[in-house]
Amino acid sequence: MSKRDYYDVLGIAKGSSPDEIKKAYRKKARETHPDVNKAADAENKFKEVQEAYDVLSDTQKRSTYDRFGHEAANQGGFGGSGGFDGFDFGDVFSSFFGGGARENASARANAPRKGQDIHKRMRVNFAEAVTGGEKKIKTQVYEECHVCHGSGAHSKNDVETCSTCRGSGSVIQEQQTIFGRTRTQTTCPKCQGRGKTIRKRCGTCSGDGVVSSEKVVSVKIPAGIDTNQQLRMQGFGHKGVNGGPSGDLYIVFEVEIDDRFERSGDDLIMEIPLSVTEATLGAEIEIPTPYGPVSLKIPAGTQADKTFRLKGKGMPNVRGKTTGDLHVISKIVIPTKLTKEQEKLFEKLADTKLDNNDTSKWDRIKSAFK
Repeated sequence: MSKRDYYDVLGIAKGSSPDEIKKAYRKKARETHPDVNKAADAENKFKEVQEAYDVLSDTQKRSTYDRFGHEAANQGGFGGSGGFDGFDFGDVFSSFFGGGARENASARANAPRKGQDIHKRMRVNFAEAVTGGEKKIKTQVYEECHVCHGSGAHSKNDVETCSTCRGSGSVIQEQQTIFGRTRTQTTCPKCQGRGKTIRKRCGTCSGDGVVSSEKVVSVKIPAGIDTNQQLRMQGFGHKGVNGGPSGDLYIVFEVEIDDRFERSGDDLIMEIPLSVTEATLGAEIEIPTPYGPVSLKIPAGTQADKTFRLKGKGMPNVRGKTTGDLHVISKIVIPTKLTKEQEKLFEKLADTKLDNNDTSKWDRIKSAFK
């Protein structure tokens, strides 16, 4: 298989400067490195990029390649492998493996880090969701060990400088590859980048620097909260590392259902049964709301599924000062059993004439079936 042009491999023009060549190589190496690119041919493409850079970064090799192309390699024109002209692979891949180029691993390991967050579910009844309130919850948190104050050592004299990295937190590894000898900087495996080791561990936390404890937290329930909405309590999570801030506690709410009401955002919907007499003659009935019973006037001649709106009797908006409405839907209840007296009254009612408007409507309906 014929080789691709080295300039095409790096995606540069033939007259590119050494800086442009190095910049292009960095980009292509990041894109094709097998630890980053999981494609089946990533390793071959990575070798192709390295080979192209090995030639084009060397003035003499590049000159020979510009004159004779790949044929020069077949004739030995490029000579032995010249390595990578002092190019450090750590510079290329450091952004993928733990920070910026030549970043000190010890500084990364010892940098302040925020503690982990905690997620808990809280069940509240419908009334608590309407008015809000306060409820206590138990949670397990990791806090700084009160004996060693987070060092993990039995005493301050038991903290020693790491003998492997000599306190730097990182080690240099060298390896021979087909492209030359490479040097990479990695986190010290003995101290995990801390630069220090512990000779005798704290008996309370076993060297972890943190201990588990149970805390009781008071949670303020926001008025109007709904199922699966959450509340963030800043700083109530696990203890931070190396002086970093504590994590947060997230409360996810679950609101119990009230069979009387159906929720739609901040609005509530409910159905009320009306007898034929109440719907026909009108009535004044008592309606339950989340804030207590209220009186609702039912006009004479109320039809089934008529909606009455009670403004401000819905759910409070959890993020503002507004309150939803309560929508009351009428449901006409037809009696299934009548007393003798009731039957006579309905029969008498059936013999009476409806008002002119209703009669004309009924006549039109009957005529349609003649």
